[in-house]
Amino acid sequence: MAAASALALAACAPKKQDLPPPPPPPATSAPAPAPTPTQDAGVSSTIVPGSLADFINQAGSDRVRFAYDSYEIDDTAGGILSRQAQWLNQYNNVRITVEGHADERGTREYNLALGDRRATAVKNFLAAQGVSTARMGTISYGKERPEADGADEAAYAINRRGVTTIGN
Repeated sequence: MAAASALALAACAPKKQDLPPPPPPPATSAPAPAPTPTQDAGVSSTIVPGSLADFINQAGSDRVRFAYDSYEIDDTAGGILSRQAQWLNQYNNVRITVEGHADERGTREYNLALGDRRATAVKNFLAAQGVSTARMGTISYGKERPEADGADEAAYAINRRGVTTIGN
């Protein structure tokens, strides 16, 4: 009798091919994106205070641009340099070197002299904002270190610059 019951139950059991497919495994969630650095109060930042990244973040840029054949600080450059000076006055142990650059037009000698005038103009602006000249040096690269390749006005405009480098 027990054998007959087992046989009856086996006949009623669904066959393997009659079973519905198993449900798909749960989807693995993608890892949460890393938090982005922020300057909001109460939220930690990945930017180290007093670092080059902090300098660029606070000042908006480590470089200013110049008009063709000019070393005059325009309003845009003045805004950037004012913010650089604020940062430099906050971190008064940081030394800087101001680099002067020119586009490729003109002789090597002319562009070295123009780069020197640009670097000196940036240094003088920062000094007028209270940054000690003892902490600042200048160097001219003229046209020797272009930031942008090309022989058009867009490339020339990028290459006419003064760059404030920290820690030098």
